[in-house]
Amino acid sequence: MSATATIERKNEAQQHRRASELAGKYLSFQLGKEEFAIRVTQVREIIGVQEMTQVPQMADYIKGVINLRGRVIPIISLRLRFHMPEEEYTQRTCIIVVETVNEQKESIQLGVVVDGVSEVLNLAPADLEEPPDFGAGKSAAYLLGMAKLKGKVKILLDLDCLLLANEVASLQALDSAVAPGEERGSVGAKRI
Repeated sequence: MSATATIERKNEAQQHRRASELAGKYLSFQLGKEEFAIRVTQVREIIGVQEMTQVPQMADYIKGVINLRGRVIPIISLRLRFHMPEEEYTQRTCIIVVETVNEQKESIQLGVVVDGVSEVLNLAPADLEEPPDFGAGKSAAYLLGMAKLKGKVKILLDLDCLLLANEVASLQALDSAVAPGEERGSVGAKRI
């Protein structure tokens, strides 16, 4: 067996192992015409869009915070995070409340505004591929992989890599910014 054949066989084994790790249940949703999916294990609940309190000096895609049963939850717009044009909310627009982990392995809950939720997918290793190489200087660390279903591609997102470390720290600070005795959810300056 040639060295090239050995390398190819090792690469195939690594790709199969990675696809097996990625296999499982995902919640799929839309942003515009594109389909994305996140691991069901990270989803806490799906809620309708509600009044948000804007927080000054946050990135434009951080829409603000909501008070969800006494807990301050930061809300981000995936449309804006992915540099897509902002659109009016519709009846299908919703917030997916997810749990993600920061670099210190601490849990953080946040809400992700999406255009609509589609379905729960059960992805097998044969449905999955590694993300494509987008070339030098193009970071796509937030991509877990690509799912090929019914002639279409769904983009699998790694929520733990979606936000930069300093952005996660800013979001965590929002929860602790409520002074003792203050009502949770009263952090911001402007409600939308």
